[in-house]
Amino acid sequence: QVQLVESGGGLVQAGGSLRLSCTTSGRAFSTEAMGWFRQAPGKEREFVAGINWNGGIVDYVDSVKGRFTISRDNAKNTVHLQMNSLKPEDTAVYYCAAGRSGSYSAYEGDYAYWGQGTQITVSS
Repeated sequence: QVQLVESGGGLVQAGGSLRLSCTTSGRAFSTEAMGWFRQAPGKEREFVAGINWNGGIVDYVDSVKGRFTISRDNAKNTVHLQMNSLKPEDTAVYYCAAGRSGSYSAYEGDYAYWGQGTQITVSS
């Protein structure tokens, strides 16, 4: 059974930092891309960051570039999202997702498995 378990969410003031982690089990983590998506109230889920199978290629949505960093530890089957300089507009439920291949994608359909989501609330 494939499981993705996120942790690290919570409430933070604007300008603060949080680090999300997502640990996977039941699949070959080290050969597949990983991604982070988020969904704010009343909005569609959007791509936030993606990383290819070996961590050599990463990408971000423009709104988080320079503030968020995605990384992975294949030895621990874990992907992280370091979020700095958080803004109220970053408030959302954040989901990690496991890709269908080793290449990252910003498209939801290219991800096979999803975590349950973790709430991030940034107060002004």
